[in-house]
Amino acid sequence: MSSFRPKYISFDCYGTLTRFQMSEMAQEFYKDQVPADRMEAFLTDWARYRLDEVLGPWKPYRDVIVNSLSRACAKWGIVFDDSEGQAIYDAVPTWGPHADVPGGLSQIADKIPLVILSNAMNSQIQSNVDKLGAPFHRVYTAESAQAYKPRMQAFEYMFEQLGCGPEEMMHVSSSFRYDHNTASDLRFGCRVFVNRAHEPSNANYRDVEIPHIGCLPAVVGL
Repeated sequence: MSSFRPKYISFDCYGTLTRFQMSEMAQEFYKDQVPADRMEAFLTDWARYRLDEVLGPWKPYRDVIVNSLSRACAKWGIVFDDSEGQAIYDAVPTWGPHADVPGGLSQIADKIPLVILSNAMNSQIQSNVDKLGAPFHRVYTAESAQAYKPRMQAFEYMFEQLGCGPEEMMHVSSSFRYDHNTASDLRFGCRVFVNRAHEPSNANYRDVEIPHIGCLPAVVGL
């Protein structure tokens, strides 16, 4: 496709920019209760429960993690300890970026304003953003929007705050479930899928696919 120069570029944070480590932590917690050859299925179930937890009215992100993990453990008939969910929640602000992120973002940040729309708490996100290696024009959370992605309300909060319509923006994410399906429904000017290999590609819900953020400058003609 021809180069699209957006007014703003919005990003998903966890998974797309910040290396998401929940599965690694859960694997360590439950390695003695879940057979190694079934661990991937358990982690998939937990991910699906996390999505289900964010589809209703807003709740604190700690509740999303703890509730979803409790439900996954109940399904699998294994012991759930609330402290393990708390430990995962507490670890989120310590996570740093994928290796390709700082270099890719630094080529864009002084030319096009960068924005984050994240399923996070206000108390978490800034620590992760500070590790990304580039300045962000604005950072919006589910807590501020009082809605999690993939709900439209989360995206609409961002549009209202920026005073900008989706047709003027580019959205960048490694998730169709949380981001690109809704970005397509809202008619973003461009949707860029970063293939981090945790979701299969879907040409119906993205305009451009890149393997890492280092390729993003070329997408906007830089």
